[in-house]
Amino acid sequence: MSHRARKKVLVINDLGMHLRAAGALVQVASQFKAEVSLEHKGNKVNGKSIMSVLSLAASKGCEVLVMAEGDDAEQAVDAVAGLIERGFSAT
Repeated sequence: MSHRARKKVLVINDLGMHLRAAGALVQVASQFKAEVSLEHKGNKVNGKSIMSVLSLAASKGCEVLVMAEGDDAEQAVDAVAGLIERGFSAT
């Protein structure tokens, strides 16, 4: 049986999900076997595709739903959501 996880997070960094932030997000999401997706304003995209993540145009203050499905879904959601919650800072 496949595991699923999801968490709503708020984009707090001033530039929103700009190119560098999207790149960091894709890099983190790609470390997991689970399928990772993001949803904003009804638009659901692949969290492992930089172009898809950029297409969300999620600016500061936007709420994003982070979802994952697979054996390491919970870890993937925690890692991606944590990155967004830290304003895309490594620490």
